[in-house]
Amino acid sequence: MKGLILAAGLGTRLRPLTSLRPKSIIAVANKPIIIHAIDNLVEAGIRQIGIVVSHDTIDYLKGTLNSYAQAELHYIMQAPPLGLAHAVQVSRGFLGDEPFVMYLGDNLFEHGIAEFVTAFKPQQGISAVLALVEVADPRSLGVAVVEGDRIVRLVEKPQVPPSNLAVAGVYVFDPTIHRMVEGLKPGAKGEYQITDAIQRLIENGQRVVPVKVSGWWKDTGNPEDILDANRLMLMKLTRRLEGELEQAELIGPVVVEAGAVVRRSTVVGPAIIGPQAVVEDAYIGPFTSLGRGVIVRDAEVEYAVIEEASRLEAVRHRIRSSLIGAQVVVSGRSHRPSSHRLILGDKSQVEVQE
Repeated sequence: MKGLILAAGLGTRLRPLTSLRPKSIIAVANKPIIIHAIDNLVEAGIRQIGIVVSHDTIDYLKGTLNSYAQAELHYIMQAPPLGLAHAVQVSRGFLGDEPFVMYLGDNLFEHGIAEFVTAFKPQQGISAVLALVEVADPRSLGVAVVEGDRIVRLVEKPQVPPSNLAVAGVYVFDPTIHRMVEGLKPGAKGEYQITDAIQRLIENGQRVVPVKVSGWWKDTGNPEDILDANRLMLMKLTRRLEGELEQAELIGPVVVEAGAVVRRSTVVGPAIIGPQAVVEDAYIGPFTSLGRGVIVRDAEVEYAVIEEASRLEAVRHRIRSSLIGAQVVVSGRSHRPSSHRLILGDKSQVEVQE
């Protein structure tokens, strides 16, 4: 069995974080989202993994994954990205006639994906397995109708959902899906929907079975979901202290990576301080991830993700519920300014509290 991770999109809902890089390399619990996905495939026994990329994402993904040694990674160009079924079509050369797991690269699962792979039993006539989750409002997702142990209908983003069971970003297919993808008509936005191909499977008498997600599932499509995914991931932490501690108060499950320094500061877990990070005269509150080389000096942070090589210094008020990208500088002043001086990248969003 092979794996196929879809990572061709930039993630427009996450701008300005994704103005310069794809969403799948944003860190959750100090690990890029796509590496969480690859790890899940490897833990399910899958070592040959295709990563569907675009011209916008390929260089970033290769740079992020160049040292990943636990799997054999293949990059597959989807240009332009025209939907999930199109991604399967352009990956046919890599997939061959083997069964495969298709994994949306911005989805995270508490217990990984092994339960979906295990449920795929072609010897019992199963052609596809879909991960399903109950949601309050599934109108922005693929929605399944289940009868007994089979999915009998699948609809993409219905205005009137036939159930509250949404497809949760993991699909296991046998090679029959390739015939179903051929000849599909594009939808309103010009994309070829995998739900249409799966509906063809169903109408051709193939057995498509549901597996409900155990534990939590997150589609990290917006900043709030990334912060919540970070919170959920950090709930798994156990204390590990490998860095330098100097007059430091650590409370609860805190990880201080090798090369990090915590000096004259309080860290309340669950929290992770990445390699070469410096926390000095600071407070780090629960559910905070500081990436490699981050500096927090004379500042307070909680419920936040701060990525590699960013710096927060002399910030007067606590930074909370914040998602800060790589190589960002946030600095305070000792007096209230009479004006604001801003140097901002394309599509940045800034709230100024008066």
